[in-house]
Amino acid sequence: MEQLAQRVEDLEMKLAFQESTIDALDQQVIKLNDLLAEQQHQLRVLISKLQSVEPSNMATQAEETPPPHY
Repeated sequence: MEQLAQRVEDLEMKLAFQESTIDALDQQVIKLNDLLAEQQHQLRVLISKLQSVEPSNMATQAEETPPPHY
């Protein structure tokens, strides 16, 4: 009977440790999710800013005339 009580106590300790680990991992997932949401927002803002920039006055590679030695 004493052995059974010890096994139950060991299982309870393992369960408590697992619950603590799961809680810590859950908090980390929440932090990472918040960070990802913020980065996605920043990326959308950056894309919006890049799309609003006026095109350059320089010609594209396709529009450039080849140098005279060609």
